[in-house]
Amino acid sequence: MKTNTLKSLAILFITSAMFSCTTSQKSEESADASSDKMELKPNITLTKAPSSPEYPDAQLLKISSNTTETDTGFVLNYTFNVQNYELGVPTEGADTRGIANSGKGQHIHYIVNNGPYAAHYMPGVDDMLDEGNYVVLAFLSRSYHESVKSEGAYYVENLTVGDIEADAADLTAPHLFYSRPKGTYKGADTDKVMLDFYLLNTGLSPEGNKVRATVNGNEFMIDEWAPYYIEGLPMGQVSIKLELLDADGNLIPGPFNRVERKVTLEE
Repeated sequence: MKTNTLKSLAILFITSAMFSCTTSQKSEESADASSDKMELKPNITLTKAPSSPEYPDAQLLKISSNTTETDTGFVLNYTFNVQNYELGVPTEGADTRGIANSGKGQHIHYIVNNGPYAAHYMPGVDDMLDEGNYVVLAFLSRSYHESVKSEGAYYVENLTVGDIEADAADLTAPHLFYSRPKGTYKGADTDKVMLDFYLLNTGLSPEGNKVRATVNGNEFMIDEWAPYYIEGLPMGQVSIKLELLDADGNLIPGPFNRVERKVTLEE
């Protein structure tokens, strides 16, 4: 009787020990998996880009524009005069910055109603629009897509296309326009992705207006109008939101002062 009892106690002790060992092993494996996930989570950073060649006297002037109605919409044509700035050439130092660069050289970013820009390497723009009211912004861009922010390097206007009532935006109010990043980035271009935007009628400062950039849920408060480098982005789709805020952190009213885009990073 005593022998059977001792055998039962021994079996119970061994089983308990095995269960404890298995549980401990699973906990350690779970902790290791959790640790791996933490290590794999991207560390997204936003850093002000280094200085670029300045073009304080650059000018982008409209010579003419016209619209022609067709069966499918309206053809819009702009002719610009570019002064003290050369289109179609690489910006000095472009190959040393480690970011995406256009092999076609310096160009114009042409934006309609804060949509994705079109790059133009000659001082003319052709576009196709539906009937409607639009805000057209064009500004000079370095070959690596960084906007020239000097006074006179941009052109903006309200545009009414078709036989409709004009509904003009207040172009004397503060406005935020999205520029970069855009599209798909591959290979080495994914290491550093430039964030750039265009401001009208406002500056940024620690005590004044700011831009809140949200990158894959990570918030960054920007208090200087400058280009920035985003690093640590994961491969795949990346979400970027920009908001123009006042000194109290409130969204400044305006049709374009909150904008969200998605870009793609590939190996």
